[in-house]
Amino acid sequence: MTVGLLITLVVVLLLVLLAIRMPVALALALSGITGLYFLRGDAEYVTNQLGSIPFTQTNSFSLTIVPMFILMGVFAVRARIAEQVYAVARLASRRLPGGLAVATVMACAGFAAVSGSSIGTAATMSRLSVGEMRKAGYPASFAGATVAVAGTLGVLIPPSLFLVLYAIITRESVGAMLASGIIPGILSACAYIAYILVVARKNKEKWAALAQGERQSGFAADVQGDPQDVLELHGIAKREAQAATETLEPVEYMRMNADELRMRDLPLRGVVRVGILFLIVLGGLYSGLFTATESAAMGALTAAIMLVWEFRRDGVKAVTSNVVEALKETAGTTSMVFAIVVGSGILSAFFISARLPQMVTDWASGLGLNPYLTLGALLLLLVPSAWPLTHYRFSSSQCHSSTR
Repeated sequence: MTVGLLITLVVVLLLVLLAIRMPVALALALSGITGLYFLRGDAEYVTNQLGSIPFTQTNSFSLTIVPMFILMGVFAVRARIAEQVYAVARLASRRLPGGLAVATVMACAGFAAVSGSSIGTAATMSRLSVGEMRKAGYPASFAGATVAVAGTLGVLIPPSLFLVLYAIITRESVGAMLASGIIPGILSACAYIAYILVVARKNKEKWAALAQGERQSGFAADVQGDPQDVLELHGIAKREAQAATETLEPVEYMRMNADELRMRDLPLRGVVRVGILFLIVLGGLYSGLFTATESAAMGALTAAIMLVWEFRRDGVKAVTSNVVEALKETAGTTSMVFAIVVGSGILSAFFISARLPQMVTDWASGLGLNPYLTLGALLLLLVPSAWPLTHYRFSSSQCHSSTR
């Protein structure tokens, strides 16, 4: 068997394992193990690699930043920061075409600045906004796609867990990597909002008619956004989606319509808290007051204080329960992240042994293309990420059938 054929079979195996919903970490590891075995033909070599790779991949003090950022995001969710930011965004955008969708993007951008997770952002905002958008007449596919696409802001806007892991693996500066995500994150949010404004203005009457029909049928009162529909666009399995969407019951200001909201009713403390966390993490990092790891730890500590302050009137039991659940969720998510890091290390070991990086480099160099043309081709590969938002159907029956 040639090396090229073996690489192709390993990639196909990986795609098949992912298609049958095998956990990502296991799919990566099994694909890498299979490739190493058939490449070397030596079971002892494979077992030696399996004994050393997990240690070498995780033996880095820099990785302590990962559980700290995860803990900060979980504390922020349980401190109701996402709900508070979304309530403010609803009032700020209520006069705009597609105001609820615009508010969803704004809230995703704000919450991404404290969560660091695309999955956490999409899961939290889907529970808050999908049902509200469908009550207002938005097609189910558009409402779900809006949250799915806007949730990707969690990958760009710092503190992004993805950027942190990438910086650690590639041995780049964590601070510089986080800074590189600010402008692309803001531009992405603005682009999403601009697209929503155009589409909403074009389909204003159609959506209004859909909302009226749902109100007359009595369906709208019972609409609930299903986070699983949104998270499926992110490739998240059902069990993981249920864990990610385990949040608190909405408070009074989340039950009010946008027209009923007044500035005095809004929890402006949520916006202030986002600013404080963002300032502590990035301000402390770039001012030199904290290292990257220390800034993450300070952010987690500050979010914990916010959680305690939010539930101070509910008693010690409520505070303790939320803190314990946050720690459990953080432990589970951190374990998942580190398992993926180990699995990707095993697969990378196979690719390196098969000299795949060198083969790709030689192939690209042999094309003789302009470097900017090559970069443009790579950027075009990112275009399908916005595909869910640009393809939806306006159908009342779809709204009904999409609700479980």
